[in-house]
Amino acid sequence: MEFGVSDEDQLILDSLSGFAVEQLRPNLRAHEAARAVAPQIAATFGEMGFERLELAEDLGGAGLGMLTRVLANITLARADAGAALALDRLGPALYVLGGLGGAAALERFALPLLDKPGARAVLIVDHQDRQISAGERISGQTAWAPSDRADLVVGLGPSSAWVLEGPGRIEPVRGAALHAAGASRVSFEGRLAAAWTDADAAARALARVRLYIAALMVGVMEDAAEFSREYAQGRVAFGQPIAHHQGLAFLIVDMFTAVAQARLLVEDAARRVDAGADAVQAAASAFIECAEASRFVGPNGVQILGGHGFMRDYPVEKAMRDMRALGLMAGGFHRAQDEAASHPDALAESFEGAL
Repeated sequence: MEFGVSDEDQLILDSLSGFAVEQLRPNLRAHEAARAVAPQIAATFGEMGFERLELAEDLGGAGLGMLTRVLANITLARADAGAALALDRLGPALYVLGGLGGAAALERFALPLLDKPGARAVLIVDHQDRQISAGERISGQTAWAPSDRADLVVGLGPSSAWVLEGPGRIEPVRGAALHAAGASRVSFEGRLAAAWTDADAAARALARVRLYIAALMVGVMEDAAEFSREYAQGRVAFGQPIAHHQGLAFLIVDMFTAVAQARLLVEDAARRVDAGADAVQAAASAFIECAEASRFVGPNGVQILGGHGFMRDYPVEKAMRDMRALGLMAGGFHRAQDEAASHPDALAESFEGAL
């Protein structure tokens, strides 16, 4: 297992860290209230080139790998995971387009989206194996997606992937977390603009999707653990900081240990991806560990603050909400159930969620 970060990655992380501290963190509650990142901040992010980190250089990107994306997501999520999702407008749909469709799919679908201000892609992950082909009709609805737009709808199954012809319809819903990304019910109906069948490529794409979401969880956990520790060191009870009481001190150590374990697994799986090794099992293990750790770190971070932990004056209540939402996205994914098709050649589905 390697632990080093390249000089190139470190420069990117330094820039992202400054952006997160100066632009995202101070506006955290404003972005939650608006259910969107401020347009000028999103424009700055795009101008810095961070939307194209993983695109090949001949497609106008930086040509960097999964480890860079993981480190970038951790850095941004320490400030606001919802904003991180909103700012990366292609999001994990990139792995489906590039992994199954290749450069041709990226040129056809990804680049036009990035050239359209504010456009967003929505990725739908389905556990059911379906035989599909371009030109077939499809219809479905997500119960919730962390997005306020669905200009591009991409699907990923166990052995196939597809792209819908035309955007999805958006219906805002309340949502409980990741507010800066938006929260919507996405309905879609139409013919498939493209479809691919490749079980191995689909598994590799899903591994990357899992690492993408797991990295966001790591960033939120790191922020919650650090804030909880700082609060405990500053809060005095019985003549000393509460962090000095043995029971609480052990709890804080356990929180940091859980976060460190999860981060190491995520980074190791990302390095496997970049090396071209089989990372499917490593990615699955990493996001399961992140989901489990988040259910320990989130509630205990709130508990350390006591009644203050539930107040919006402090970020731990938001961290707990965001961790739970990310854990659901990365854990069970979104099983689909067949519905009666209204056309003989239709594929009709009811989805529980999307990315």
